[in-house]
Amino acid sequence: MKPVVALLGRPNVGKSTFFNRITRSRQAIVDDFPGVTRDRHYADANWNDVDFTIIDTGGFLSTDDDYFASQIKEQLTAAANQADVLVFILDGRAGLSPYDRELADFLRRMAKPVFYVINKIENYRQRDELSDFYSLGIDSFYKVSAEHGSGVGDFLDDLVEALPVYDEEDEEDDTTIRIAIVGRPNVGKSSLANRLFGEQRLVVNAKAGTTRDAIELSLERKGKKFVLVDTAGIRRKGKVTRKIEKFSILKALSSMDSCDVALILIDADEGITDQDITIAGYAEDRGCGAIFLLNKWDLLKKDRKSVKRYMEDLRYKAKFLSYAPAMTISALTGQRCHKILDEVVKVHKEYCHRINTGVLNRIIEDAVFREEPSMHKGRRLKFFYSAQVASKPPTFVCFVNFHKAVHFSYKRYLINQLRQMIPLEKTPIKLYFREKTGRLDFSGNSKETERIYQKKKHHMTKKKKLRKEQSLRKRKRDSQ
Repeated sequence: MKPVVALLGRPNVGKSTFFNRITRSRQAIVDDFPGVTRDRHYADANWNDVDFTIIDTGGFLSTDDDYFASQIKEQLTAAANQADVLVFILDGRAGLSPYDRELADFLRRMAKPVFYVINKIENYRQRDELSDFYSLGIDSFYKVSAEHGSGVGDFLDDLVEALPVYDEEDEEDDTTIRIAIVGRPNVGKSSLANRLFGEQRLVVNAKAGTTRDAIELSLERKGKKFVLVDTAGIRRKGKVTRKIEKFSILKALSSMDSCDVALILIDADEGITDQDITIAGYAEDRGCGAIFLLNKWDLLKKDRKSVKRYMEDLRYKAKFLSYAPAMTISALTGQRCHKILDEVVKVHKEYCHRINTGVLNRIIEDAVFREEPSMHKGRRLKFFYSAQVASKPPTFVCFVNFHKAVHFSYKRYLINQLRQMIPLEKTPIKLYFREKTGRLDFSGNSKETERIYQKKKHHMTKKKKLRKEQSLRKRKRDSQ
């Protein structure tokens, strides 16, 4: 397992900026006001060919002045217990704080290697005004500027030397299923992530907007590896005014770009809203697999027709995701939550499906034979051959004589035929049309399409040469 490094400190000392600098990314959301980070945020880093995992934590406060102080402190304590090396970050601009003294005492009791870093040191005058920090009883500090990068390299050189030896094991690979939990604020996304993870890993509160970062959790069930991504609530654009919330929503949308399956969480107690359908549209646009989860089902007064009524309403409002399975759950009580990952595996299997080119062409030929496409300018629309050019989701290209003449209703008919015959009942399907003439515009994972095209081209050239030779022989016989 990779060695783990935890970044600790009071609010607004620059932990998330330091985290982004070390990971060379913008994974952690950064803003000027304190308390932006609340959950533990993990990422992999590398320095001098040494791999390690780094944890960004919320700001340490011993009192309950902050609404989330006690929960953030629990997250910080869990990160410190898990880490092999601790990094205590202090604010060189604001100076020493009573909270710094309390955290220093806490770290001494941990009996783990601790690196002391004074951040926001951006000129030589600041370096001469750090005498207060020595009152913590610490001999040496690393003076850095996470924002500008000065001093960070020297710190990392010493850090990687103190890390334990990394026993290499299987890391995330193509078999790992990435799941994004998305929905409106306060629908229970973090509660569901904790339920699936098996412990209180994320801060949960009745106050909307608790989660800000997209937090990744790795777990394994029944021999399958999963990465859960808990995201911030996505509100209507007109209601988003604060910059920090805009960044949170952008990260939530970005998590759908990289996920295999999106769990679209809906508050069943409030009913299916327009914003729920908008979020479902974001998932459909990004081409990821999707599962609807009607959460807080335990709060409803139910009768025998409740499930049927909700499902009909959902299917009517989200017709574009008719293939997405739907379940009623309760993240609080765990009702039917054990079935979610099993359903994710089924969706992912279809999402990664590949079909033999010969079988695909037979399906398309049969579909065209049963229902011929409409005429285009007095000429029949012809389907020459088809190929699967990508998976995740399954993507197909049909080569025709007039690609712009294929009506959207006929495209929908062909997609439905593919769903029934392959079968692909729980995954999005992408279907494109290309003209057979001229140089083709290959897009995406087009190796299979390119191979078929080159094979056909070679075959046609061979036939053309053969016809030319036969014609020459015939002329020669006629002349004799």
